[in-house]
Amino acid sequence: MHVSAEPTGDSNTPARRPALRVLPAGTPRTNTVVLLLHGGKIASHEPARGHHLAYLRMVPVARGIHRAGAPAGAAVWLLRNRYRGWNEPVLDAVADARWALEEISTRHPRAQIVLVGHSMGGRVALRVADAERVTGVCALAPWIEDDEPIEHLADRSVLIVHGTADRMTSPTASAAFARRACAVTPAVRNEVVAGSGHAMLRRRGRWDQLVQRFVGSLVPDREERR
Repeated sequence: MHVSAEPTGDSNTPARRPALRVLPAGTPRTNTVVLLLHGGKIASHEPARGHHLAYLRMVPVARGIHRAGAPAGAAVWLLRNRYRGWNEPVLDAVADARWALEEISTRHPRAQIVLVGHSMGGRVALRVADAERVTGVCALAPWIEDDEPIEHLADRSVLIVHGTADRMTSPTASAAFARRACAVTPAVRNEVVAGSGHAMLRRRGRWDQLVQRFVGSLVPDREERR
């Protein structure tokens, strides 16, 4: 299922529409929605397309989570942003993620939400984890700055995974963020994938295992009750 709509935003460029690919739960009711957020660039108003590698990297991640979680009541939503950029100060990527969270809340008002993001999408996931009913955040090879906020991660489970051979984003920054986040939530893990780079291609099975186990630890055994 595909959904598209217009998020709110203050960008001076012509508005585009983000899109959602929805893989439904395999149960009558959805107790968890896993929202996947793709990577991008620091600044770009080039449209994000379905053939871009940043988006395509998340497709097998989405399918793997869905295969593992759908029988237990988890749906998977893969967001494609309007633009490829993070885009300070407007934060287009953050606005698109918040729009998707509103869509989830409308369709599944009692389901918990787990965020999974790669690269720029990892930063977006960490930033929007303040949303109601978000219980967990998994950031894969995230782009993290020194002043990234942590206070809103209280009571959230957080998993950060980084390859030691990553030359695009910093494993050191991920580890430092995880240490800081421990001040507000005890449920923080920082995992490294030895020899793997930013694209998560080498030792792909290890990446998938970490993500799926994290999501699986948060999906309840029973279906959502309305």
